[in-house]
Formats: sequence, structure tokens, C-alpha cells
Amino acid sequence: MFEEIDEKKRKIKEKRPLPDKTVESIREKLMLDWTYNSNAIEGNTLTLSETKVVLEDGITIGGKTLKEHLEVVNHKEAILYIEDIVKEKEPLSERQIKNIHNLILKGIDDENAGVYRDQKVVISGAEHKPPEPFNIKPKMENLIEWYKNEGQELHVVERAARLHTDLVKIHPFIDGNGRTARLLLNFELMKNGYPPVIIRNEDRASYYESLDKAHTTGDYADFIKIIKETLNRSLDLYLELID
Repeated sequence: MFEEIDEKKRKIKEKRPLPDKTVESIREKLMLDWTYNSNAIEGNTLTLSETKVVLEDGITIGGKTLKEHLEVVNHKEAILYIEDIVKEKEPLSERQIKNIHNLILKGIDDENAGVYRDQKVVISGAEHKPPEPFNIKPKMENLIEWYKNEGQELHVVERAARLHTDLVKIHPFIDGNGRTARLLLNFELMKNGYPPVIIRNEDRASYYESLDKAHTTGDYADFIKIIKETLNRSLDLYLELID
């Protein structure tokens, strides 16, 4: 099921250490694409080029809200945090997930940043209904317990995809769940030697449909397929530059 992905990863590993400039250029491209698309999925109206200007130069774009600018800056900081904990080989924990979320909402909604929600919510356009607030803490504990046990028996791509899907299903935060889940997905991939995946804004309809299908039926196949396709794109980017 994941043979093609693993073969591409092996080819990249054989070429290591990669040239510093190549590594940095790929990192910058993936950070830009990841930040732009993850925010755009949630309604941020900054274009790819505008996101690049905010990321690299810190310039304010006329006609855009402060919130949209903060979403770009915060997402970059969350990626840097993930890179740090990958280097430190920290195991997955609720604390890490809350830290990621705290960075996502910093300066936007400080009261709820890194804090599990205490209100009922609905997911627009989805059939699935998130759990009541009093169920969030035990469900998050169960998610971490699953990850440490049954999850370790899965291929890392499937494990990362299910982590993302199940976090969104719990919907532990009042806002920022999607961005946090996509960061968590890539944290799991990156610490296992894979590049981050970029779920594109233009694919958000199929992305949301596959999530809701997993939430309501327990069938993760469509979502895992999306992650495989996006990971292949990231791996191909490396291969094109090093071949």
C-alpha cells in the first residue's frame, strides 16, 4: 500500500547529506505552500505571493485584516516549533498538541489558545457532531493511548493520517482545529523522516468529504489516499532537485 512512498524515501536517504542550499530552498517552499494552503482552507484571503511577503519581509498587506496577517506569522512559528521538537525527538503528548494550538491562536484569541473548549460546537457542512466538552479530555487521553499502542503497529503514513482525522473528530478546541491537525499530521511524518505534506486549498472539498466519511463510518481509506497523494508530491519535489 505504501511501497512507492517508501521507495522514494529510500532514494532520498541514499543521497544524504543533501546540499545545504537545496535543503533550505525546499524547506522554504514547503513552509510557504503549507502556510498558504492551510490558512486558505480556513478562509484566509491572502494570496500565495502575499503570504510570501508576510512570511519573509513582515510587510503588512493593504486591505487585509490583522487576523489574517497573524495567521501567517503564527503558522510559521508553529512549524518552527514542530521542527524543534522533531530534532529533540520528543514523544507525542497532549502538551505538545496544546502548544501547537496555542501558537496558532496567539494574539488572535489568547483566551482560548491552547485550551480545550468548554462549549458545544458544530462543524459546518459536516454530518459528524463533535463530542460534548466534558468528553474532550478523556477522548484526547484515549487518542494518545491509541497512538502509543495500536497506532505503532500501523505504517507511519496511516498512523499520521488517523491522528489528524481523530483530532478533528474530537474537535477539542473552539477554533483552529484544522490547522492544528494538519501540523500534527506533519509532525508525525517529519519525525519519521518524511517531508511535510501540503493539502491544497483547491482540494478542500474532497479533503472535507473524506474526513466526514471517516468520522461517520470509520472508513479512513479516502483520507489516507489523499495523504498518500500529497506525500508523493512532496517526495517528488526532493527527487527532482537531487537527481
